[in-house]
Amino acid sequence: MSLRTQLQGTGVAIITPFKATMEVDFDALGKLIDFIIENGVEYIVSLGTTGETPTLDTEEKFDIINYTYEKVNGRVPVVVGIGGNNTKEVMENLQSYPLEKATAVLSASPYYNKPSQEGIFQHYKNIADASPVPVILYNVPGRTGSNITAETTLRLAREVKNIAGIKEASGNMVQCMHILRDRPEDFLVVSGDDHITLPLIACGMDGVISVAANCFPNDFSNMVRLCLHGDFASARPLHYKCLEGNDLLFAENNPAGAKAFLYEMGLIENVLRLPVVPLSDAVHQKVKTYLNK
Repeated sequence: MSLRTQLQGTGVAIITPFKATMEVDFDALGKLIDFIIENGVEYIVSLGTTGETPTLDTEEKFDIINYTYEKVNGRVPVVVGIGGNNTKEVMENLQSYPLEKATAVLSASPYYNKPSQEGIFQHYKNIADASPVPVILYNVPGRTGSNITAETTLRLAREVKNIAGIKEASGNMVQCMHILRDRPEDFLVVSGDDHITLPLIACGMDGVISVAANCFPNDFSNMVRLCLHGDFASARPLHYKCLEGNDLLFAENNPAGAKAFLYEMGLIENVLRLPVVPLSDAVHQKVKTYLNK
């Protein structure tokens, strides 16, 4: 079965709950995993950037991956985030991380050092060769400082066997359409932007890797499924129902917005590791007001 078939629908870039002591809160993580699976999401992405991975040490990452496998217990696929701007280190991590139960790896494009398109191609070619599971590209220029062009994405899709898809979060609809028009048949293309998931699926995307589905898994995954079935008239009210919530999720910082929602929903403590801080009181109050509607 192709990755495009396995990962159609809504994946959740799951947050990492912390205790007040700043330790990983595995009980809360387990509650959150159950909550999002029971509300209809198709797969979970562990250790994405929404999981505050830059603040986690290697032992914590291993523990989170293994706990996620155990808690999910085969109910949905698990994708693991492994990326960075040191190609050699990413390759080593792909060999050492516990990936035996992973469906795929999601790997963000190198950040800060702003490689050329050839540098991006060679980075992904090398990590794909090192990875024991398929690799999903992650293009998020707002965070990395560089864009993976449509031409580079399509070159990787055609020339590198273990590159199986892309999470596209450039916000560039034209770029996305070029990828969708020219991709190989089995190449997965998913939205990385909750706000524009509906129009991107209308253009041909296979779903989304979502932040919002941490907090609104039922509405958001239902909206995505309706879109994938071509029922945009039924999907549109859910899209607009989630719109204000999406605005609040990203008003100041991700995952501060998601953690504020989940705290008010009684699922986690509102604790983040520096340099990320909780939402300002003013925006947090808007979250409470939104949830009480």
